[in-house]
Amino acid sequence: MEALETFRSDTRRWLAANCPASLRTPMPEEERVWGGRNAVFKNPASQHWLALMAQRGWTVPTWPREYGGGGLSSAEAQILKEEMQQLGARQPLFGFGISMLGPVLLTQGTAAQKAEHLPPIARGEIRWCQGYSEPGAGSDLASLQTRAEDRGDHYLVNGQKVWTSYAHLADWIFCLVRTASQPKHAGISFVLFDMRSPGVAARPIQLISGTSAFCETFFTDVVVPKRNLVGAVNAGWAIAKELLTHERGMISEIGRAIGGTVPSVEIIAQRYLGDAQGRIGDPVLRDAVARHVMDDHAFALTLRRAAQETSAGVAASGLSSLFKYYGTEQNKRKFELILKCAGAHALGWEADAEHSEEEALLCRTWLRSKGNSIEGGTSEIQLNVIAKRVLGLPD
Repeated sequence: MEALETFRSDTRRWLAANCPASLRTPMPEEERVWGGRNAVFKNPASQHWLALMAQRGWTVPTWPREYGGGGLSSAEAQILKEEMQQLGARQPLFGFGISMLGPVLLTQGTAAQKAEHLPPIARGEIRWCQGYSEPGAGSDLASLQTRAEDRGDHYLVNGQKVWTSYAHLADWIFCLVRTASQPKHAGISFVLFDMRSPGVAARPIQLISGTSAFCETFFTDVVVPKRNLVGAVNAGWAIAKELLTHERGMISEIGRAIGGTVPSVEIIAQRYLGDAQGRIGDPVLRDAVARHVMDDHAFALTLRRAAQETSAGVAASGLSSLFKYYGTEQNKRKFELILKCAGAHALGWEADAEHSEEEALLCRTWLRSKGNSIEGGTSEIQLNVIAKRVLGLPD
């Protein structure tokens, strides 16, 4: 404990001395740093902050130092997270390489694959996207039909993916492909390739919220070197499931990420329903807000306990599905409640004389929250997983 307290005090001092003042505020969505070959830094201080954090390995604090990580224990990483939150320091880097691919490569990648891909992820030099869902393979992902034909020293990939988040901005893709027709689950492989490869085309899909984060992605005779196969040929389904546990954990915290753009439920309620002291007069809405705040806090504590149990090797099976289900449903409830509290102020679509920029985001973000319970496996799929793996119910 003494060593951890020393780490905490050292971390607090370093963050206070190095985190730019302009990055100690809630983070607008457009100021998130995703890295990559064409990285955009809407706030100039973000580039400096990324460089400082990457130098310490704190963009991926628990990864081994040899791959650009901080080599921190789970307890130390939790302290770093707490101290950043206490200071209001923004995360220096976001990305699917950090949250999904990196953890899988650490367990499944070859030494050469780890050395090639992990350090650039940690430094924010390469941005990744995920090639999983297809027009005919969503919840039934194992029905995927994108094919990789063995051509000796490489695979030739043909097919289509859909709902590929940020494919039009990504540098590389981690992709599920079919390398054998049968059996269904045992004919899938996990490959990596550059989005600049000839034959790759990504087209953004306009969403109901007005944004275009998702894409449909097409592959036509794309050459993928065999060294980019992760794991064994036809053994990609197990890797895919491992990656999904990381993805679902990431999605379960989407509400907290969006919270940097939209004020909390209690702030919205106090602003639009509160009296001069911010007290909410409507007893029904006051109860709903209090219940939401308590549920949110309980969920955060549960996530923390589960992280500690995982590090101790005693975590229960199926937790990622449980957290993904609860976290995304809680996020939807959050925005339903925000709209109830804001009333007509949440009806704006663009900033105008009647609606501020912040208010114009409320309706759009409410619409976007509906997708949280679909992406990464629908809530219905998660309930099936929970029934089988957590509750032990029969098929």
